[in-house]
Amino acid sequence: MKKLLTIVIIFLFSFLNKSYSQVELVQPDNSVYDYLQRMLTMKVITDYNPGNIPVSRETVASYLKIIESRQDRISRTDRKLLDDFKTEFEYDMNVSIKKSSSLFKEIKNIFSDEKQKYLYSYNDSNAALFLDALGSVSQRGSDGDSLGKNSILLGELGFRLRGTLFNSVGYYLRATNGQKLSGDTDDVNFARYTDPKLYAQYKFQYERRNFDTFDGYLRYRANQNWLALTVGRNPVYQGFGFTDRLFLSNNSVPFDFLKLDLAYKSVSYSFLYGSLRGDSLGKPLDSKNISTHRIDIRFSDAFRMGFFESVSIANSPFSFTFLNPVSFLTSAELNKASQPGDNNVNNSIMGIDMMVIPVNKIAVQGSFLVDDLEFSTLFKNNAKITNKFAYQIGLMWANAFTIPNLDLKTEYTHLDPFVYTHVSNKTNYTNWGLPLGHHLEPNSDEIALKLDYNITNRIKLSVLYQHQRSANGIVKDSLGRVIVNYGGNINNASGYSYSDPAFLRGNRIDRDIITANLSWQFIRQFFIEMKFVQRLINNIYQNKKFSDKYYFATLRIDY
Repeated sequence: MKKLLTIVIIFLFSFLNKSYSQVELVQPDNSVYDYLQRMLTMKVITDYNPGNIPVSRETVASYLKIIESRQDRISRTDRKLLDDFKTEFEYDMNVSIKKSSSLFKEIKNIFSDEKQKYLYSYNDSNAALFLDALGSVSQRGSDGDSLGKNSILLGELGFRLRGTLFNSVGYYLRATNGQKLSGDTDDVNFARYTDPKLYAQYKFQYERRNFDTFDGYLRYRANQNWLALTVGRNPVYQGFGFTDRLFLSNNSVPFDFLKLDLAYKSVSYSFLYGSLRGDSLGKPLDSKNISTHRIDIRFSDAFRMGFFESVSIANSPFSFTFLNPVSFLTSAELNKASQPGDNNVNNSIMGIDMMVIPVNKIAVQGSFLVDDLEFSTLFKNNAKITNKFAYQIGLMWANAFTIPNLDLKTEYTHLDPFVYTHVSNKTNYTNWGLPLGHHLEPNSDEIALKLDYNITNRIKLSVLYQHQRSANGIVKDSLGRVIVNYGGNINNASGYSYSDPAFLRGNRIDRDIITANLSWQFIRQFFIEMKFVQRLINNIYQNKKFSDKYYFATLRIDY
């Protein structure tokens, strides 16, 4: 009888433990990812992989538990940040809602600073549901030689619904609708130019007034987290970059995809097949898809490595060749079944990156990308070589200069001419004409220096300095035919095969950019956010200099 009781207790504990795991993903813009990167650099946690996000709420909760058990190794501000995250992820960590409130039930807690607030929440042994309200008012303006003087006021309202069913299926839907509250046509152009979310908006571009966005997906996760399958639309970041990423970044907008994730001990693998918005020199394409593979291996607590490959596919709505999750995409592209009108259209990219944490508080990363690999010309030097390279070297120093809560990040990035582009102009590595990878145009390099300082657990200041060198330009003859393309436009590779792709040859432009961001969470889930950008542009080829500045001032509510 005693043995039977013990078995029953173990079974019930196992069932309850599994029944409350939250399978849905933590959005990549959540500040917890910066916190986890900092904790990894300080060796408080060891197996977090910043090269492939987002991750699930249950995974974030597991890291927060480890940090909680080692909080004697972190600063007072870091402990307060941990307390904030423990409230935000309370249900995921402890299967508890004591530190949360549902505003439909307890309207008095709308301005509570102690509780995580939801419009509505529900949970039982089989399901969890959380409904949030989203809202913002953002005043934006600019002044300068190229941007001109602009002022626009934007308002946005929406909701977020998320949860988990039967411990294995996560669901997520975020939808917002925005409107221009003041401003004219020039102001709309400025807003689109400085915000990818608004740039990728037909409605905002042509109606000049309204815009709407959404993310949503279903995600199945097997027991013990060895397999996950996600179908929907959500941001995906891949690469170890500290200030930006070479492979998949936040420089465009989310796209629809099917994603498979496999993991066993120190090895993880991701396959993604998605649909992109594309055109060819302004002419819309019937279809443009992307297939990617990424494998990550953690060799030790101090060293991890990733391999990435992708192929962009045009005018083929669906291809089993690239839907195969176990393949080598570059080889698959070279050996695909023939597709009418698709010769030399698809664009293959592959790369490798690694992160080393040699000593406590120091992390170093290196990334290398090859665009359109062709082994026969790999070590040759002539104007028709198809291989194009990009690389990045970065360093992060936590508690920099012995100042608690200050992180220093520095990075050098180099992009050869025509990187991310393709001679067909149909499969450039873009979505809505915006780069899927690094924000730099091809034929450019950048030195970036960033300081992140948590003044308190609720006030964060970030300052980013970028020095960029670029060269671009296309030379045409009297009939409008391209004679030379210097390879500096991600959306136009016309003339690539007979252009001389020398680095920084062309119309040379230097930029010095300072970006300052201040975020103040004055009450839990109520934010004031300020952004200021100063750009000094030196058009060396014209012997002209320009100066621009713009700002965002935003009041944001997330509950």
